[in-house]
Amino acid sequence: MSIKAAAGRIVANVLDLARTRLELAAIELQEGAHRLLGYLVWALAAAVLGLFALGLVILFVLVLFWDTHRLAAVGGMAVLFILGTLFAVTKLRAGLAARPPMLPATLAELRKDAAALKGEEANGI
Repeated sequence: MSIKAAAGRIVANVLDLARTRLELAAIELQEGAHRLLGYLVWALAAAVLGLFALGLVILFVLVLFWDTHRLAAVGGMAVLFILGTLFAVTKLRAGLAARPPMLPATLAELRKDAAALKGEEANGI
């Protein structure tokens, strides 16, 4: 076998390995995008329905206490919203801090490839 043929096979193998890793990355990105779109649709539905429900609850409380304690009712609703906002911000920060890394399988395969190449280099020297 000539050096030119061996070098050609090595280049072909490296290109095939890179193609496989890129295909894996593309599949993971597509799955992540579909999952994110589903989350966004459900979040939008929950937000719209929640806002309607919240508006009706506020209207109910204000009408219920309008004649007797209207300022207390408005103040109570404001405190409730502030507490809800703080809770949502806390949950959002915790969720963002705990999110998994992007493309975990692709990165793991690339680490294996790098370790295998380093092992081959060490054995070859």
